Amino acid sequence: MSAVDKPAKEKLLSSEATHKADTFRVFGDWRFLEHQTGRHPESPVRLQAIYEGLRKAGVVDGVPKGQVRPAPLDVVLQVHSEELVNRVKRLAEKGGGRIDSDTVVSRASYEVALCAVQITCDAVDYVFRNGGKRALCLLRPPGHHATKDRSMGFCLFNNVAVAAEYARAKHQIERVLIVDWDVHHGNGTQEIFYDNPDVVYFSVHRFPFYPGTGTEREIGTGRGLGATFNLPLRFGVSREEYLQKFRQTLNEAAKRCRPELVLVSAGFDAHAADPIGSLGLETEDFKTLTEEVLEVADRYSQGRLVSVLEGGYNLQALSESVECHVRALS
Repeated sequence: MSAVDKPAKEKLLSSEATHKADTFRVFGDWRFLEHQTGRHPESPVRLQAIYEGLRKAGVVDGVPKGQVRPAPLDVVLQVHSEELVNRVKRLAEKGGGRIDSDTVVSRASYEVALCAVQITCDAVDYVFRNGGKRALCLLRPPGHHATKDRSMGFCLFNNVAVAAEYARAKHQIERVLIVDWDVHHGNGTQEIFYDNPDVVYFSVHRFPFYPGTGTEREIGTGRGLGATFNLPLRFGVSREEYLQKFRQTLNEAAKRCRPELVLVSAGFDAHAADPIGSLGLETEDFKTLTEEVLEVADRYSQGRLVSVLEGGYNLQALSESVECHVRALS
């Protein structure tokens, strides 16, 4: 898919995407296409494919445009060091470059990454308002590999981690459950909350695989001991085994947490067609995963759930899987 000009973007990302009962909303913006990565798996065409697929399927009215704004620095600094933030900013101001072999910064990337953080906070605000229960953030760059001090693995700032801390501070809740089904372990999210008993992190992922973390022995430390749940699965695992173990561990994590908000790091690179990851899942399995997490949200958190896009690099599989995710959420 080729890049689109701004008029085409405006047509593509028209109106505000809401469910009829205003209990589900998609948050996104053409601005996220401005994070330019060159010949890279995590590129603007990912969002273009998703936006176009949702528009053609008619499962939402559109994606909000022109509303996104950069997050205040104090929000980002809830989970990241000033050194990390300044490193991304300086590199963008110089015109861009690479933080590491996988992680690219362009001239616009700093502000775009701040916008990605902010849109997750907007989604959190939405689900806590009357009638607002579920939200999906279609954004980039992704976030779950970004640690407190290091941007890595395509990720600049950790969108889900910031959303968790924002929700706890702004909406005065204590307990958050983060469910991460990206094919890669979310080492950054785990590290940020590893000693925190109130933010429970559950990741299902391929292992051994990048970034090399996420064994069953990693269960938290200090007061956070037992608040990290890792489900590492081998390449070639059957879909039935994946889903059965996901359901079991999810319910263990939810029982431990009793969350007041559920956040999802929604990567779609466990799809069988994904060129980077793959754990053999098919498109319809993401509907099942979504339904399992929704059941937890309904049981514990009055249905409040915010899903945030992470990976997924086969454009057709990504678009179709996100469509399944949206249908289940709405």
